[in-house]
Amino acid sequence: MHIGKQYSEHQYSMNGHTLETVTQEKDLGILLTKYMKVAQQCSKAYARANRMAGLIKRNIENRK
Repeated sequence: MHIGKQYSEHQYSMNGHTLETVTQEKDLGILLTKYMKVAQQCSKAYARANRMAGLIKRNIENRK
């Protein structure tokens, strides 16, 4: 992933193998994107919280 304008087209290699360029990377639980936007991080956190809320709701409904 290239961050910034400098070296945006540079190809990196390790042990003779060219590394692929990605547009996002997860590091320490935070989703980093090429343009440093937080929209994808927020939408993933929202989806995860929504799944957890649904799980709690289904379990409470089953106990009635």
